[in-house]
Amino acid sequence: MQKITLILLFLFTQITFGYAKITETEKLSATCKVWGFLKYYHPKVANGEFNWDQQLLEKLPKIDKAQTKEEFSLILENWIDELGPVKEIAPIAMPKEIQLFDKNFDLSWFNNKLFSKKLSKKLKFIEDNRFQSGEEFGPDFDSFKNLKNYLNLDYNKSDSRILMLFVYWNVIEYFFPYKYVMDQKWDKTLEQTLPFILDTKNELEFLAVMKRMSTKLNDGHVMFHIYPRLGAPYKEPVYFPATGKIIDDKLVVTEILGDSLAEAYNIKIGDVIAKINGKTIKNCIDENRDLIHASNEASYLNKVVTPILTSDSKNVKVEFLKEGKLEIKEMIWFNYHDSHRNEFKKGAMKKKEKFKILDNNIGYVNMGVIKPKNIPDMIEALKSTKAIVFDMRNYPKETYAEIANFLSPKENKFATYTYPYLNYPGRYIWTEGTNCGSENKDNYKGKVILLLNEYAFSQSEWTAMCFKTAGNTSIIGSQTAGTDGNAFEFEFKQFHTGFSGIGVYYPDKRETQRIGIVPDIEVKPTIKGIQEGRDEVLERALTFIETEK
Repeated sequence: MQKITLILLFLFTQITFGYAKITETEKLSATCKVWGFLKYYHPKVANGEFNWDQQLLEKLPKIDKAQTKEEFSLILENWIDELGPVKEIAPIAMPKEIQLFDKNFDLSWFNNKLFSKKLSKKLKFIEDNRFQSGEEFGPDFDSFKNLKNYLNLDYNKSDSRILMLFVYWNVIEYFFPYKYVMDQKWDKTLEQTLPFILDTKNELEFLAVMKRMSTKLNDGHVMFHIYPRLGAPYKEPVYFPATGKIIDDKLVVTEILGDSLAEAYNIKIGDVIAKINGKTIKNCIDENRDLIHASNEASYLNKVVTPILTSDSKNVKVEFLKEGKLEIKEMIWFNYHDSHRNEFKKGAMKKKEKFKILDNNIGYVNMGVIKPKNIPDMIEALKSTKAIVFDMRNYPKETYAEIANFLSPKENKFATYTYPYLNYPGRYIWTEGTNCGSENKDNYKGKVILLLNEYAFSQSEWTAMCFKTAGNTSIIGSQTAGTDGNAFEFEFKQFHTGFSGIGVYYPDKRETQRIGIVPDIEVKPTIKGIQEGRDEVLERALTFIETEK
């Protein structure tokens, strides 16, 4: 009886594997992973012996016709066999000096329920006998391989759309250092995106789907610029004459950009916007979630201000909240960003001081304005102050090294990195990192204060890590953008994109991505403070300098 039961179970398993229907999404998702894996791992494919993109396009019709797991798996098995034998080599030893970072690495999909055991074994064999790159690692490399191939795709054809999706998904899968901290698993993003890719009716719909997909990286270095189609009508955007900050689901005006227009509508710093064209600011925040690239919520709320204050129509109804009451203004917005067309840009052109001495002998440096050539004068002017406030609520101009030499008594390591390990795609290695400062007995002896917030992005965060090693350094402000490191950028037909290319960590390997630089004292601007014209973060810094509290 037991023997009969086992036979029946065996037959049931074979029937289930052989005849169960599989969906289009299941087939293409699995094909995407196999195609990408072979692209980077198979010795002959990775070595460029095949037109790998063309091979995919040729196999897609066969994959489309596959009805069962057995048929689908056999197509992939035969495809691998057609590439020729993979030479079995001695076990690839990991160099002793290499320390791996493996939080992104996952080839468990080899055991996909759609795959036969034979196919799974073939994939594992290729992993064990994989292509060995001439480089062990590097911060810059051609991860797309022959990028020019993707400048002539016709996105109106489903095969071209599938190819572009597969190319992009696999580059992220194997060469994006922060895949492990995404909100959503990259596998799931692929499964969710595929049906939309197949259903798009034209090029612009396809590009919109790809852009939404790219936001799932949760990386502020990601950009996805869609170029206007040649010959297609282009409507110039118009803007509210100021910018602002989102506080408690309200948009508070913080800077006037179009003086004349703002004056015409009596718009002032501190005004609170509650609705735009009938939509609450919270509605506007929520509807842009799939359109903006940001590493954390603080950065997202900073970036979403621009689209909220941008319109395709000149006639815009804005509702302001004043003294607890709504005040509606029917406004006409203009493109004041173009200084050659009108005068509205002059408000954004106000000169900002590079450095100065505040009351009580406290130095102040605007890191977003000061340049390397200004550093000697800054040091001479501020070297005798009792404290220096470095305002880094901006993007510095590569001045970290000279300033660090002034602040630090010795050389310190302030960052370490993970680079893609090209001999084992998907795995990363730790590098030696970066030092700043130098042996300097005459270094600055006063207090060092760094002001940070969501505007502190990438180089600003990296610079803050450097200055923090100087010693008597305190960080005051709020969460930074959480987007550190370099950015890889790529050009394709009708769009330009990129992402963080290396992982950035503190020397003790604490994370920075999405977390940002954590302040010692957290301070956020308030609506009341903005209305009163106060810089509450700077005020808190000055209080700390005097009281150490």
